[in-house]
Amino acid sequence: MKFGIDRLLDEPSLRRELQGKRVALLAHPASVTTDLTHSLDALAAAGVQLTAAFGPQHGLRGDKQDNMVESPTFNDPIHGIPVFSLYGEVRRPTDEMMQPFDVLLVDLQDLGCRIYTFITTLRYVLEAAAKHGKSVWVLDRPNPAGRPIEGLRLRAGWESFVGAGPLPMRHGLTLGELAHWFVRTLKLNVDYRVIEMQGWQPESAPGYGWPLGERTWVNPSPNAPNLWMARAYAGTVMLEGTTLSEGRGTTRPLELFGAPDIDANQVLTEMRSLAPQWLHGCRLRPCYFEPTFHKHVGKLCSGLQIHVEDPSYDHHAFLPWRLQTLAFKAIRRLHPDYPLWRDFHYEYEKDRLAIDIINGGPQLREWVDDANSTAADLDASTQPDEKSWAQEREAFLIYR
Repeated sequence: MKFGIDRLLDEPSLRRELQGKRVALLAHPASVTTDLTHSLDALAAAGVQLTAAFGPQHGLRGDKQDNMVESPTFNDPIHGIPVFSLYGEVRRPTDEMMQPFDVLLVDLQDLGCRIYTFITTLRYVLEAAAKHGKSVWVLDRPNPAGRPIEGLRLRAGWESFVGAGPLPMRHGLTLGELAHWFVRTLKLNVDYRVIEMQGWQPESAPGYGWPLGERTWVNPSPNAPNLWMARAYAGTVMLEGTTLSEGRGTTRPLELFGAPDIDANQVLTEMRSLAPQWLHGCRLRPCYFEPTFHKHVGKLCSGLQIHVEDPSYDHHAFLPWRLQTLAFKAIRRLHPDYPLWRDFHYEYEKDRLAIDIINGGPQLREWVDDANSTAADLDASTQPDEKSWAQEREAFLIYR
């Protein structure tokens, strides 16, 4: 199969439209061609007139290992062009940043989860392009989590840098398809196009969204080391809003969770008792780990690892958002006074709990904290959101 960047490089008819145009690139470390050349270097070698670049969270070519660390604006030492940071002093492109180019190429590897900030950055650059009369081309890449939909939709008033719009946690779209959705729903008057992939088959085993064995995985952010993390991420990302470790500071971040003061075996037993139907499609393994940085650094944590890398994985049965929610519920049942929710400044939000920002509203937290709530109650509030999104996104699917 071919990603959008590879088609742009391989097909002179596509590049011909860039002749005489000043071009900028929005990219990150996973923005590479099939031979692992960074897209900025490959476009320059192909004769594209690059006049600027943009880096999202974690930077254009790589940045700090930890989360929520800002990146500076700098001049690229190889190509001599400004590289503007969209995760630093500003997150929306300024008027000054929009001046050096005519066409912005967006080449970002997404993880298929609403909270991943590259989605919000896409929205912001589309809005800026509409304001300044610039063109945007999205060089499409796979959604490695595939087409499944899961989670509550973001509620009005809960928009943030990790919540660009009323999407469910797992939206099942590519970045190119999301661009169509943004342009339509935001009524943007912008010149944009999607350079589509060729041969993407999101229902094909064993990758189910990622061309496993055909394309190399490159971390789109420092703690996104593999496909297995991408599959679990729609659930494990919620750990950022809790006092539990999400495995940052280990070799398997966002595939496991735990803390020094819980018993993972007890938690797993309680999860199986409360809602065994939410645990299908994967295997859960009690484990111990000691983070080298971030939460619980240097402390031995009892936890669970989510395994989705062997033949037991069932793509359509696996429910990462519900699984992680169930873990929270089990801990609350076992330890009613456990300080589960982490109160801190999260992704530029200061006045709301991080767990609510992550979920686009307080519903999930309220369900966890309600001693009388059941799995059926959460399904009753979530399934209508999932069904409505499945209907809404039909108009924006490129790959069928």
